[in-house]
Amino acid sequence: MKPLPVDELLQLAVELARAVGRMHHCGVMHRDITPANIYTCRMGLEYDFVKVLDFGLVTFNDRSAMRTTMMTGAHTTTGTPAFMAPEIILNEGGVDQRADVYAVGCVAYYLLTGQLVFEAESPMKMFLQHVQEAPVPPSQRSELRIPREVDELVLACLEKDPAKRPQSAEQLLRMVRRCQSGATWDHDTARGWWQTHLPDLTGALTVADAPYETAEHAVFAHA
Repeated sequence: MKPLPVDELLQLAVELARAVGRMHHCGVMHRDITPANIYTCRMGLEYDFVKVLDFGLVTFNDRSAMRTTMMTGAHTTTGTPAFMAPEIILNEGGVDQRADVYAVGCVAYYLLTGQLVFEAESPMKMFLQHVQEAPVPPSQRSELRIPREVDELVLACLEKDPAKRPQSAEQLLRMVRRCQSGATWDHDTARGWWQTHLPDLTGALTVADAPYETAEHAVFAHA
């Protein structure tokens, strides 16, 4: 895919952090946050409204949260290798919401560079890279200019040690907003993007003609 401009990525990261934070507030860990599970939507007058989908690997922080669903037991499949936190790969006890923060970092890296954090010939080799190798800063793998603070934000999410990452989606949201100083991607810019591209996605003539809510894969819809 073509890398996203930094300002556009930061706005999507704000929306993603909000969605993940809401999930964690409800006691839910997703455990499989990937580009294919993130949709950007036009919802009424909101543009770039992010939905996180596919809760097949979800786990719960408390049993009362589990009782509110139809699930009867924990999933044994762990997730998508390219976006898995080291502690999930190592099957360490006490995996918590910081594993989702790691996955958000992997998604941001992919959107900024058009490349996965680690490339490998097999899932096992990729697992070893997530556990052992330091990622190359996004700015060194993108054709676009990526500011130092955005590099630092993504690499903070990709820390091997969960204690060194942003400790919650709320903290991540604050960090993203600090990086947005001077950003040019706003509501009017997003509306212009949807006005231009929505006919190709839905067949509608204009944004107003389209269904009230329209969703596409963030990675492909914004590429």
